[in-house]
Formats: sequence, structure tokens, C-alpha cells
Amino acid sequence: MIALFLSWLSIKASLFLKLTMWKYPENLAQKLPNLVELYLHSNNIVVVPEAIGSLVKLQCLDLSDNALEIVCPEIGRLRALRHLRLANNQLQFLPPEVGDLKELQTLDISTNRLLTLPERLHMCLSLQYLTVDRNRLWYVPRHLCQLPSLNELSMAGNRLAFLPLDLGRSRELQYVYVDNNIHLKGLPSYLYNKVIGCSGCGAPIQVSEVKLLSFSSGQRTVFLPAEVKAIGTEHDHVLPLQELAMRSLYHTYHSLLKDLNFLSPISLPRSLLELLHCPLGHCHRCSEPMFTIVYPKLFPLRETPMAGLHQWRTTVSFVAYCCSTQCLQTFDLLS
Repeated sequence: MIALFLSWLSIKASLFLKLTMWKYPENLAQKLPNLVELYLHSNNIVVVPEAIGSLVKLQCLDLSDNALEIVCPEIGRLRALRHLRLANNQLQFLPPEVGDLKELQTLDISTNRLLTLPERLHMCLSLQYLTVDRNRLWYVPRHLCQLPSLNELSMAGNRLAFLPLDLGRSRELQYVYVDNNIHLKGLPSYLYNKVIGCSGCGAPIQVSEVKLLSFSSGQRTVFLPAEVKAIGTEHDHVLPLQELAMRSLYHTYHSLLKDLNFLSPISLPRSLLELLHCPLGHCHRCSEPMFTIVYPKLFPLRETPMAGLHQWRTTVSFVAYCCSTQCLQTFDLLS
């Protein structure tokens, strides 16, 4: 009878397990080679075992509401996985192999203890919905802006002080939720005309709490990404030599070579090679890449048509990041 039942489950290729123990079922891949859905939520599972990588046809994996502290690297072998739910656990990091999940569409890692996101997450080219609410994130990797299919990004209830300059540049990204990040005072202007949630953001903080580059406009101070080395003003007329050199290399790469492999660590330091792959941001006025310096321009949300949507519950502002004094002077958020 048990064998007949397992055979039926293998044909159906879907399984719901309500465990009373934390232990992962043994030989599950051998018993159910065609498994496509596995629901293990609301148990006391502490570790995702290496054997999970054998479920090569798995498309949906739900491990939410457990006691997970570690996700094994073998999860990157689930190349057919489309939906991964790890919410409400005790994870402090995700393995870089998550970036190998090329078919992944939904990733829910809310209510954990994450301090950062995997740098390789941007390789999940099919990712549409990313939920990272209620973690301990101080920043979001710039590479996240390269996700071509991302439609909804939720990072509410973290410790974010700034967002990547290019966030919102993709037309696919339509919904961004950053509510209750009290350190967050500025939103990239690429998010203008997107659906955003930012209530509970922008509360006053002590300067000593966040040691980041910042600029002030009137009574407002906005913190910039740590990668920015200099803040330009309308009185500056000459760009740093390093900035000019990086832009020249970048344009050569894009217009002619299409490949950065022609540059070796001998000809250029590795840190600069990585920067060429993913610039700090792009000018909100002309889309010129920026590497070491930005010219910020502040637009308080209360002065835009979106002010009424938040009923004055937020003190954040839109920040335009420009590449030169000319773009700084001519950029208009509402045009």
C-alpha cells in the first residue's frame, strides 16, 4: 500500500510534507524522481541538506516558517526551480549559488537575519518578484539593478540608508516598497512614476550611526552610496582624471569590443575591472556612466504630484544623480 501511494505521488509529481521532526526525508530523490513541488513549511527544519540538489525537476520549494540557519550550496543545482520561499527563518546569508537559478521567478526571504544579498543574485535573469522585508540590510548591491525581468522589489523594514543609483532604470521594475527604513532619506529619481511605498522612512538619526558620504540641501541631508568618492557641485567644471579614463574605457568596451576580457588584471586593477562591469550609476539626465563622482540634485517628495499618495507620512526625497554640472543644471524631475 505504501509503495502504491509513493508511486501515485511520483506520477502526480507534487508533494506536501507536514513533518513533526526537523529531519529531511531520506532518499526522497530516488523515491520521487519527477517531483516538481515540495512544501516543507511550518516545521522545525534547521538545515537544508545537500540531498536537496538531487531534485533536479523541482520547480517550487517552500521552506518558510522553519528554523533554518543554513542553506546549502547544492540548492544551486535546482536549475528548474521557479519559486523559492525561505521566509520566517533565521538565515544570516544566502549561498552565492542562488545565482545559478536561471529559471527562478519568485524569491521570498523576508523575516530573516540577512545583512546583505548575494552578489551573484543579479544572474537570476528570470527573477520577477523579490521580497526581502524585515531583515537587517544596510545596503542593496548595485548589481541588483541588472535584473532584466524584476517587476516587484520589496525591502520594507530593514536598515537601508541609500538605494543603488540605477534602481528603477529598468522599465520592467514597477513596484518598489521600502517602508519603515528609518535611515532612508533619498530615493533615486528613476523611481519617479513607479509605484513606491516609503511610509515610515526618513526619521532623524545621529550622524555617528551612519558613516556615509552625504550632501545637504536646505534642512535635508541625504546619504549617498559608499562607492561614491566625491560629490560634485554646480561650481565644478573639471572631472577627475580617473572618471574620464573610466568613461573612455567603458565606451570603448560597449561600442567596439563588447567584451571586457581584453583587459587583464595586469593592465587594470581588478577593482576597476569590476567597476567597468557595473558602473556606480548612470546620469539621470543623459545616461552617461558614472564611476567616482556624482552631482546630486534633491526633489522633496512633498513638492511632487506624488505627495498626496503618501499623505505626508514620509520625509524622503527623490535624488537625481547627474554626471556633470551641465546635466545638474538642466535636469528637471517633472519634464
